[in-house]
Amino acid sequence: MMRHRHPALVPALAIITASVAILSLGLGPVSIPVGRIMAVLTGHGDAIDRAILIDLRLPRMLIGLLVGAMLGLAGAVLQGYLRNPLAEPSVLGASNAAALGAVGALYFGIAQWHIAMLPIMAIAGALVALGALFFLAGESESPLTLILAGIAVSTLALACISLALNLSPNPFAAMEIMAWLLGSIENRSFEHVWIVLPCVAIGMALLLYDGRALDALSLGEDGARSLGVDLPRLRLRLLLGVAIGVGGAVAVSGSIGFIGLIVPHLMRPLTDRSPSAILLPSMLGGALLLTASDMLVRIIPSTNELKLGVVTAFLGVPVFLAHLLRERRLW
Repeated sequence: MMRHRHPALVPALAIITASVAILSLGLGPVSIPVGRIMAVLTGHGDAIDRAILIDLRLPRMLIGLLVGAMLGLAGAVLQGYLRNPLAEPSVLGASNAAALGAVGALYFGIAQWHIAMLPIMAIAGALVALGALFFLAGESESPLTLILAGIAVSTLALACISLALNLSPNPFAAMEIMAWLLGSIENRSFEHVWIVLPCVAIGMALLLYDGRALDALSLGEDGARSLGVDLPRLRLRLLLGVAIGVGGAVAVSGSIGFIGLIVPHLMRPLTDRSPSAILLPSMLGGALLLTASDMLVRIIPSTNELKLGVVTAFLGVPVFLAHLLRERRLW
């Protein structure tokens, strides 16, 4: 059972997230008032509003919700599993390995074959990282071993991405790779929604399954084992959930950092601080934060639309520094 200090937390987050999502549909080169948005969503409204909202902005909004929810949930699960408040999907190399798979698809032209090839390559990269983690960590169930193995995999993935940029056959290919690495959900269609949806659904199902086991792990591996937690199966489910869910999300949105780091820290004070209690709030909070960040991208005046990954990085750094300063006072 997932417990919350404030019973209205999850309903309030759901209402706020839905409201922000509807408001985001009105932002863009052509502003559309809420009344006209509701008219289109209820099957009315004129053809131009319908084309703008349904064909252009609705897929972008849905992808923002799905990707944000996946990243927020993955961050909360990894912080609970690794007992590390600075853990996020990139800690285990999943994000960077997925990015490497997508970069490989762009570099070798595989992405041009079919719209699904980029996500497939990204998920393959995340799953290869998963296999490498199991190989490097061996039979160890220690979070420290997984973190060290994840750092190794992540560093290797970043080195390969840098190599691809360095050996890029032409400047246009390098620019395409760099634009993707900066992260964005601009110009997405319903094809992208149908690609990311099953990946996120599978990833969320695997990650939400083990809430009580995460609570037991707060007592340590021996304590969790004494309570009947099967640690190898738990690790397999969590790593598969992160690989599939984050791999699919990264494939569609590009590299978007810090969501998995920021959101659990924002949600934790509103709950009883047990790992299971922040899972649903972090999922909703991630969707809310990424959707709000995408709105900020469209509001900030610039000659070219800012990349979403840049905005989330600027939001994430203060949280990281605040935690660092608080820990330094405890030393």
